[in-house]
Amino acid sequence: MAEFLMPILGADMTEGKLVSWRKQPGDRVERGEIIAEVETDKANVEVECYVPGVVEKLLIEEDTTVSVGTPIAFIKADDEAAAAAAQPVAPSAAPIAPSSEGPRVAVERPRAVPGERVRVSPAARQLAEQAGIDLTQIAATGPGGRITREDVEAAIAVKPAASQAPEPAADERQVRMRQAIASSMSKSAREIPHFHLTREIDMHAAVEWLAATNEKRSVAERLIYAVLLIKSVALALLETPDLNAEWQDRVVLKPEINVGMAVSMRGGGLVAPALLNADKRTLEDLMAGFRDLVQRTRAGKLLGSELTSGTVTITNLGELGADSVYGIIYPHQVALVGFGRITDQVRVVDGLIGARPVIVATLSADHRVVDGHLGSTFLAALDRILQEPDKL
Repeated sequence: MAEFLMPILGADMTEGKLVSWRKQPGDRVERGEIIAEVETDKANVEVECYVPGVVEKLLIEEDTTVSVGTPIAFIKADDEAAAAAAQPVAPSAAPIAPSSEGPRVAVERPRAVPGERVRVSPAARQLAEQAGIDLTQIAATGPGGRITREDVEAAIAVKPAASQAPEPAADERQVRMRQAIASSMSKSAREIPHFHLTREIDMHAAVEWLAATNEKRSVAERLIYAVLLIKSVALALLETPDLNAEWQDRVVLKPEINVGMAVSMRGGGLVAPALLNADKRTLEDLMAGFRDLVQRTRAGKLLGSELTSGTVTITNLGELGADSVYGIIYPHQVALVGFGRITDQVRVVDGLIGARPVIVATLSADHRVVDGHLGSTFLAALDRILQEPDKL
């Protein structure tokens, strides 16, 4: 019997609230399939299961906060299920959901009765408050009669816009997010021996290639230069794999290159979900993935693997006007790459003086793992790769 534990969905996470179960006892669950939704201080996260089998028992009720590592469900793995298939199975202890419940089917959920406790996910409650929607007037379609964010969005769609309430300036989630960021970054600055290297990179070839390429594309298919930076960082890590690692009292090299992106949240705060296997993806695929990741991050619909699988993080403040950024490493990674804005600077090229678009790339590195030679090698590789954008 496999224990399914409350996962760690970020280096600063110590506990999480089980918002809803997506599976019930007796349900089949495949590897990578969503089994639960968990609320952290930064986002609501859809948690995948990594043990294929059958849900045996749910140990934690919805709306319950538990510490990381706490068993929250039992899953009968495939090998166990096969061994038990020929034997009669004794009834187990009553699960949280009624044991007599048959296969779940889509049914029309009744609206809540005024005065009764409304079962609603935190994200849905927040959205309803912002839109001025009465939760008791919403038809619930979630598990166990829970109102989901999609239910609220459907109610907003049919509500007159004039009656919607203005968004509040701040909420409890923003306070908790700031506290989580403060804890994580303080720990990183205190425990990781940072050092920083910078390199000015001529972006003439990249900018010219991007402009020419986008002329041939529809507006919806156009690329942004940030995607070129993501792919270039991923390819540079192929040449310097010691930077694609974690520090866990020793160096642990990571076989996949998953580039985390620092995404600003509306109302403040940052979340750094990862674009998985960035080195193997085309620019078009990365562009689509980038858009999707930003949208889902701000909507609170991230997967657990996207929050926990990053092997390096990029922070790009160029759009906000910063010339350069010296970032703080996201634990337990060993490197962070920062980019500032593209500025026109005087350069000598082929004996001629002229203005060239230049970007400042900064590497923040963990000196327990990385030295100056390796860091410089990475930045040199990054520069060289960006000079040949047609090969990305």
